[in-house]
Amino acid sequence: LGLKEAKAVVDGAPGTIKEAVSKQEADDMEAKLKEVGATIEIK
Repeated sequence: LGLKEAKAVVDGAPGTIKEAVSKQEADDMEAKLKEVGATIEIK
């Protein structure tokens, strides 16, 4: 995410970041977000 997109996600939390992604992409995003302290739920 770029700075503008990241700010929008933070300001709109909690919310959906991405939809309809592969299991692998979801797992990769989950790992990256958890590295920086995010709480994440994959549906």
